Amino acid sequence: MDPIRNPYAPGAGTPPPELAGRDELLRTVDVASQRVRAGRHAKSVLMIGLRGVGKTVLLDRMRDIAEGAGLHTLRIEAPEGRSLPAILAPQLRQALLRLSRSEQARELGKRALRALAGFARGLKLKYADIEVGIDFDPEPGLADNGDLEHDLQALLEAAGRAAKAGGTALIMFIDELQYVQEEQLASLVTALHRCAQQQVPVMLVGAGLPQLPGQMGRAKSYAERLFDFPFVGPLDAEAARAALEVPAAELGVVFEPGATARILDQTQGYPYFLQEWGKHAWDAADDSPITLADVEAASVTATAALDESFFRVRFDRLTPSEKRYLRAMAELGPGPHRSGDVATLLERKVTTLGPTRSQLIAKGMIWSPSHGDTAFTVPMFDRFMRRIMPQGWTLD
Repeated sequence: MDPIRNPYAPGAGTPPPELAGRDELLRTVDVASQRVRAGRHAKSVLMIGLRGVGKTVLLDRMRDIAEGAGLHTLRIEAPEGRSLPAILAPQLRQALLRLSRSEQARELGKRALRALAGFARGLKLKYADIEVGIDFDPEPGLADNGDLEHDLQALLEAAGRAAKAGGTALIMFIDELQYVQEEQLASLVTALHRCAQQQVPVMLVGAGLPQLPGQMGRAKSYAERLFDFPFVGPLDAEAARAALEVPAAELGVVFEPGATARILDQTQGYPYFLQEWGKHAWDAADDSPITLADVEAASVTATAALDESFFRVRFDRLTPSEKRYLRAMAELGPGPHRSGDVATLLERKVTTLGPTRSQLIAKGMIWSPSHGDTAFTVPMFDRFMRRIMPQGWTLD
């Protein structure tokens, strides 16, 4: 089989050749954004799910659809250690510059840029990582109080009024929202609430790990009334089969039924893993059809590739105590697990392990499905931990 023609695309945020099983969610966000533009009520959408389910790919596809419909968008990934104002300001500047080129929105677009100038200047002392070039002077009293909650409201309202004048909407696409500090999330929720009250067309489409709804709720108790939280999980059997088989079929290659069944079992329907197994199965096969023997060979190389990239990049960020905590979880199985059971296995008190657990949640490695429970945010990470730390893991 020609490796150059291999259609599969395992990678962080890399679009798969066949985006299967997500049509309903794509339509939901499209309808909501169109309603916002029309001045009708619609909730912002925050997709939640584990690593490897394709949230980033979905965000990018949703943005493409919005841009194709004439909506103005900005796209942000929230990294650890950066403030919301710092990551928002440069992208918002680009969106507002595009808006200000519209004849209908020109003046309000310029006013929104003046609001952005005041916003950046007013918050620079508190959020020193704000770096944005603004060609407009601030308008005194507009988004320049130096208080994020009030200034973000004024800024997004000004941006929304410019979008409304231009007959469009401003849709913010933000990935990895779980890394935004709760105080800053609270300001974002408040600003979106204000925009809804004023009927200005601003909407958030975000993505994050499963702890995000809890973070939003702690930030503002009314967040659940402003957002829909669709859970993005593994693909069902039909969609997983399509994601695997359709790209190959378009190139005249088929899978034996047993080969497909084995891949679906190995990957549990997770889109990233389907792409990894598909790639390695293609490379292992001499010709079509791809056989069960090809898949068995591919499972070895696919697992090794995941260990060296998808899993390893997360493992290498951990401290020794964090690794031991996750290894104890892995010993108990895929989870979720009671924190007390993890502590028992480590021969420690639950209270002494609290800081380690909190650090792992902050790093996006685990989450709490319910009080006292702990689960991995990365599918199959328990298997990886048993491979990478086969013995001696409980020792200090």
